[in-house]
Amino acid sequence: MKILITDKIQKESLKIFNANKLEYREFYDLTPSELEKEIQNYDAIIVRSRTKLTAKILENGKRLKVIGRAGVGLDNIDLKKAEELGIKVFNTPEAPSVSVAELTIALILNLARHISKADETMHCGRWCKGHYMGYTIKDKKIGLIGFGNIGQEVAKRCSAFGMKIGIYDTDKSVIDIARKLGYTVYRNVDDLIKDVQIISLHLPSTKETENTINEKRLNLMNKNTILINTARGNLIDEGALVEALKKKEIGGAALDVYQQEPLTNLDLCSCEDNLILTPHIGSQTVETQIQASTMITEKITNYLMSFLTE
Repeated sequence: MKILITDKIQKESLKIFNANKLEYREFYDLTPSELEKEIQNYDAIIVRSRTKLTAKILENGKRLKVIGRAGVGLDNIDLKKAEELGIKVFNTPEAPSVSVAELTIALILNLARHISKADETMHCGRWCKGHYMGYTIKDKKIGLIGFGNIGQEVAKRCSAFGMKIGIYDTDKSVIDIARKLGYTVYRNVDDLIKDVQIISLHLPSTKETENTINEKRLNLMNKNTILINTARGNLIDEGALVEALKKKEIGGAALDVYQQEPLTNLDLCSCEDNLILTPHIGSQTVETQIQASTMITEKITNYLMSFLTE
């Protein structure tokens, strides 16, 4: 059994392959055409978000039995083609939940207290104390659009700050969890947006969730509403957001994800006063990287070993 690794995973996790005598090769920065040729020699492939497993590439994986995605999102994998070819797909949605939730809280606090701008002016030798009147987040209403693993971790931390929590989700099981915890469950996204001061997105990337936040919904927000996106870039219409920020129609926003990555929309960079940008660092902690790598190597190992014991 041979495993192809095209995006870096932590070295600690490779011990699992070694212990089970599974052969692996690490090829980083393969072009799509190079990957098309290389993939035909392997039973498994491990990727992160950089590698795109298109239908054409998967069709060349004649031996391919399983795909491992070290991380949450699967939008870089043609899942329909994988299913058609009988290729199993694993990811690690559990791994980054805490680190992404912590970044979400950090971005909320940053916007509420103008931390980035205050730091910038201090480094320029300016004392602008009177310019940065913020607000406490205690008793503020936060609306979580999506209440999966990460949304639930965000809610725990918001509770510790004394915030009022509301959620919107279509999954009955997580709605039940929210109700048991005493959170407000909104019937639709519009009702949530109109009722809260802070909005945080925690949805997957699908055709249905594309542009969840659009011009219409930005117009529904209160003037002081802040918007956080640590989920997927295509959840927000970036052009509409830029307009809302420049016209000061909402309080501010913080983005860790974008429609194109690395970021190409320089209009976002022009919103200096009320927009925080980070380069998709939600899962960029030592602990999360080790956990995601270890989880995916364990899942791939167990799956491949089941073939060897048949």
